[in-house]
Amino acid sequence: MRIMQKVLLVLSGTAIVFMSVKPASAVTLDIVTGGKEVAGQGLVSKVSGTTTFDFENGVSTSGFVTFSSPTGSPTVVQGSKDQEYGRPLNDTSKYLTISSTRDNAAGNTGSVTVKFAQPLDYFGLYWGSIDAYNSIAFYKGDTLLNQYSGTEVPQTTASGNQTSFRDNQYVNFFADTKGAFDTIVLSSTAPAFESDNFAYRQAPEPGAVLGLLAFGAVSAGSVLKRRGSVY
Repeated sequence: MRIMQKVLLVLSGTAIVFMSVKPASAVTLDIVTGGKEVAGQGLVSKVSGTTTFDFENGVSTSGFVTFSSPTGSPTVVQGSKDQEYGRPLNDTSKYLTISSTRDNAAGNTGSVTVKFAQPLDYFGLYWGSIDAYNSIAFYKGDTLLNQYSGTEVPQTTASGNQTSFRDNQYVNFFADTKGAFDTIVLSSTAPAFESDNFAYRQAPEPGAVLGLLAFGAVSAGSVLKRRGSVY
């Protein structure tokens, strides 16, 4: 009986470790705001283990992350232009802008699709003037997992010279392994959706989870063997 209790303790410990790696949240994405300030770049991700794409060399069309638009090409700008786009707060670097195809404005591609070579469990972006007509959608292949508009970004207290609690925030999106996404579509129905400092993190490989469970099984076997030699 005491041996079985030890085995159950080991296995339960393994389960605790597994749960701490990824919380169970099905395919629902959680939004958490927050970033850290970098001079000249505005806000960047403070989530560990991420890679950042900052648009200083335009958009990429090959490699792990690629950008495309249904018409024309994704538009990277710098600074501000009245009635067309406005740089995110404290960001003097290059950034992405998107407007409606009906607008006579830079970035009037309607949307920008960002594809990743492997599924992600995290994506973040510095979202400039967060407007109700901005939206971001997450897909796994052709399957829509979730979509958010600017009005759904959690409210925070305004600070400094921000004009609204929804202006100029670093917004983070998380998913568990079941909800891992590989495609993001940013769109806007008016000028403009301004964003910068995209950060992403690849989702754990399924083998990593299996390896953790195998480790728990081996540990349980070791407990049985040691206890068996005593009793």
